[in-house]
Amino acid sequence: MSTVGIVGGGQLARMLALSGLPLGLRFVFLDPAADACAAAVGQHLHGRFDDQELLERLADASDVITYETENVPASSVALLAQRRPVYPGSLALGTARDRLHEKTLFGELGIPTPPYAAVDTREDLDAAVAQIGLPAVLKTRTLGYDGKGQAVLRQAEDVAAAWQRLGGVPLILEGFVSFQREVSIVSVRGRDGAMAFYPLSENVHRGGILHSSHCREADPSTALARDYATRLLTHFDYVGVLALELFEADGQLLANEMAPRVHNSGHWTIEGAQTSQFENHLRAILGLPLGSTDPLGCTAMLNLIGELPASSNAVLAVPGAHLHVYDKAPAPGRKLGHVTLRSRDPESLDGGLRQLEGLIAPDGR
Repeated sequence: MSTVGIVGGGQLARMLALSGLPLGLRFVFLDPAADACAAAVGQHLHGRFDDQELLERLADASDVITYETENVPASSVALLAQRRPVYPGSLALGTARDRLHEKTLFGELGIPTPPYAAVDTREDLDAAVAQIGLPAVLKTRTLGYDGKGQAVLRQAEDVAAAWQRLGGVPLILEGFVSFQREVSIVSVRGRDGAMAFYPLSENVHRGGILHSSHCREADPSTALARDYATRLLTHFDYVGVLALELFEADGQLLANEMAPRVHNSGHWTIEGAQTSQFENHLRAILGLPLGSTDPLGCTAMLNLIGELPASSNAVLAVPGAHLHVYDKAPAPGRKLGHVTLRSRDPESLDGGLRQLEGLIAPDGR
């Protein structure tokens, strides 16, 4: 029986373990939170990601190691990789951790992006604004997620306040994209180089946090998104699930960011695909054959943010609804769970989503 070590013990680690238990796998997690929600489905090593003693214990307990977050220090990954196979590799992690490195790589691989410029000083910011124009988005290069660590600059008067709030760490200014929609492609590559791709997800964000994802089978942008994902998978000699988030603007796909891990926009695959992204990630890192990514009808996912629905009964009464609760304490902006909805046709899917929208917590509206 193989044991998978996971750096991070949040909901992604929890869902990885839930998909792996039927395969006869065991799990051990390293996470600084005392109440890490993945602890219910495996061993929890409580401590910092850079705690050398705990990293050694994680390596001792594991046959293969992966991670659920980009906020893992490169030194920790290097230490673990000396002891056990770590997938995805450190190059992909290091690139995804830094938005400037990420955008630079996209350009080198011929993947279009919004205009961007590095910002280290106030003078850099003024020069970047002059070059790119407004509106634009100022972001920290590392550690930002779910709308954190960024500020939208709509007019010249916004620049000073944004610098005061975010200055002092490496930043990047990105041109604001007037997009028609946001999409993502979730892909997976095995140890043997085999690749598979899920249908395109069409995503809606609210307040910088993913609100919903729709599986869009046979979407006209799928081929191009797969091409871009293939370039990344090949460049990194990647193993595991990789998500690429894109803006669709005037018929063009512009890369926003990549995630070297299982991804929120792929949660619909748990009930909506032959093999979920979580099971396929485990198959990939363990050297097992990849499972089919074909969809099982019309599927969408709604995040539960800030609060859980008042009645789980009401949610489960919606035909085709599947409730996933992460066992996390409620807090504003916090992802507490999600609902996957699967239907036979688009009309019934849309009707079910309207029902669910009326039931979810205020932060998700």
